Amino acid sequence: MNTGMLWFDNNPKTDLSAKIRQAAAYYQQKYGTKPNLCFVHPTLAGKDPQSPTGILVKTNRLVLPNHLWIGVNEQKSEDESE
Repeated sequence: MNTGMLWFDNNPKTDLSAKIRQAAAYYQQKYGTKPNLCFVHPTLAGKDPQSPTGILVKTNRLVLPNHLWIGVNEQKSEDESE
């Protein structure tokens, strides 16, 4: 993912899956496309990050805690064009 949207949610009562769904809905409304990739800080994901349907969740220490970096994985379209 080369570009994405940074989403902040520090509500301790909301689980990761719900946070990703909220961010994905906003992303789709704003950019007109469904995101399929989300990076989160390892402490937010816990031991087993739960993926909402159609969104791959990966951990990355460069993403700040309580933040999500969500967007579209452009890897597929680059592979198809070659």
